[in-house]
Amino acid sequence: MRRRRRTNRRGFIVAALIALAAGVILFLMHRPPICTCGYVELWHGALDNGNSQHIADWYSLSHVIHGFLFYAGARLLLRGRPLGPRLALAVLVESAWEISENSSIIIDRYRTATIALGYSGDTILNSMSDIGMMALGFLFASRVPAGITIALAIAMELLALAVIRDNLTLNVLMLTWPVDALRDWQAAL
Repeated sequence: MRRRRRTNRRGFIVAALIALAAGVILFLMHRPPICTCGYVELWHGALDNGNSQHIADWYSLSHVIHGFLFYAGARLLLRGRPLGPRLALAVLVESAWEISENSSIIIDRYRTATIALGYSGDTILNSMSDIGMMALGFLFASRVPAGITIALAIAMELLALAVIRDNLTLNVLMLTWPVDALRDWQAAL
């Protein structure tokens, strides 16, 4: 039991170090630390150039859902392992996405394939928040029954769809296989 707790604690420390390393890499990629507007908002609900620049926005829901999905995946891949190492793996995957998402290739892909015409990438603050949102989703999924997690994921997807005509499902679809009619519908908001 003591060894399991130690492994768990190490996993949480490794997860934090991975997130910190991602922040350093984003800094070395010359990502702005905070919004170039000069201020920080806890919540930015408008669909404009402030998206992905502040602490949280409608796309934060997608990162919580990442946490749900990564928990399920880590549970299957690391069956019997403590929660800490599973969280470290999830943070590694999310951090890799945040770094990739802020590369010129993915930024250009967002601009050409989705409704995010003015997308310029995330601030370091927003990327760190996205990693934190994923971790919250992961930890939530580790504590509640799977049915509740699935119901909450569906509710968050539907909420984002209703409010901003975008969500994790549509984001993945539009990045991998853009549909012009869908992009036109999204842009009509």
